[in-house]
Amino acid sequence: MRLTIAKKIALAVIGTVILSIGTMTWVVSQNLQRGFVAYLNEMQAQDLAELADMLAVQYRQRGNLELLRHNPEALRELLTPKNLQSQFEDDRPPPYDFHHPPPRSGRRQGPPDPFGFGSRLSMQDESGRPLFGPPNPQHGLTKQIIVDGQIIGTLQLTPFVNISNTNASIFVRGQVRDMLWLAVALILFSGLLASWLARQLLRPVASLRDVTQRIAQGQLEARAPVINNDELGELAQHVNGMAQALEVNEKQRRRMIADVSHELRTPLSVIRGEIEALQDGIRQADSAALSSLHAEVLQLNKLVDDLHQLALADAGDLHYQPQRVDLVALVQSILFRFQSRTEKAGLVLKAILPPENIDINADPNRITQVITNLLENSVRYTHSGGTILVTLSVHYQHVVLSIADSAPGVPEGQHARLFERLYRVDEARSRERGGSGLGLSICKALIAAHCGEIDAMPSSLGGVQVVIKLPIILETVVGQI
Repeated sequence: MRLTIAKKIALAVIGTVILSIGTMTWVVSQNLQRGFVAYLNEMQAQDLAELADMLAVQYRQRGNLELLRHNPEALRELLTPKNLQSQFEDDRPPPYDFHHPPPRSGRRQGPPDPFGFGSRLSMQDESGRPLFGPPNPQHGLTKQIIVDGQIIGTLQLTPFVNISNTNASIFVRGQVRDMLWLAVALILFSGLLASWLARQLLRPVASLRDVTQRIAQGQLEARAPVINNDELGELAQHVNGMAQALEVNEKQRRRMIADVSHELRTPLSVIRGEIEALQDGIRQADSAALSSLHAEVLQLNKLVDDLHQLALADAGDLHYQPQRVDLVALVQSILFRFQSRTEKAGLVLKAILPPENIDINADPNRITQVITNLLENSVRYTHSGGTILVTLSVHYQHVVLSIADSAPGVPEGQHARLFERLYRVDEARSRERGGSGLGLSICKALIAAHCGEIDAMPSSLGGVQVVIKLPIILETVVGQI
């Protein structure tokens, strides 16, 4: 039989309840028997004290207790409940006349000795000679009979060890039987309650099982209902989050495959058209044709290289060689190389850099690749006569590098999407300018590998501003405070 989680929980609860109630019932029954025996011994001790007082009164009246010696009839009459209880009715009960006992009817007066008091009772006189009872009684309850300060005898009563009397044992067995029936009823009730609770608690698990099965079959739109606000509810929320992430990633994967196919189709179509024109003799195989083919191959090669770098970044296989780098000197060297390019494009390149060094722990080649890519975008897409402003500053334990350009900008709300793969806003950022649409995605992956952040926002110059935050070496911060 297959044991489900609900059955396991129910069996565990039922087993625990059976063990707990069974143990409690056994302990209570044992304590009841021991307590009842102790109660009987205490009551017998009181009867023994009353008997000693009665025998003391008899001794004062007669001067001895010889008539009790081996006289079971006299002892039996003395142990009747009427005689034992007379001590409470009168401070001075009438003495029992052993020579002239009260008349007896055919039936015995009063109930018989229910606990075998007389059979367990022994008495010795002042010399230690037995008057009645077993000659060598076991050690138990002892009561001395004292008259006028003198010990005239000793009573000994063997105590109860267990309940052997019929009436007492019936009472105790009845109590134990009631406890057992109550225990059985509680176990049955707990079993039903455990089964119901197990089904209620594991009801969300069934829905989670169905949802995960649908997700495994490719139905990424499946969502689990959040039934309870507990751990299972949190699990359902996590499963829904996982399904949503898988759905988004699947949509991005499909869109990227379509975009990559489109990006590859364009240069391949151009190359195919050029080659077919050369084959048909429509175009001569001169330097212009070869230059056109070379440009398309370079564009295709750049797209493939960018895709390869993104694949390595996603797989965590991009190699870095971190070292201590002066970011100010690195930015100055990059700006120096771009100076001539910006002048040819009719742009003004400005920089606001601190005079002191700012050291970071980074791979200089990867950081150079990021800054070069951002400056290349600004030079490529900024209208002639515009401005590119590069600033560098320290904010707490981070260095902030900002590259802002003038018009054209991007529509409001589209800045965050600039880092999506193969995303273009409009013709100003089209492939006609030579971009593959993957440069900013590569920059984001490289900055994330350096524990930094990169964001895009509107520029005060009218274009786009890209801000990079990187952690710096702490001693640099201390030196600047």
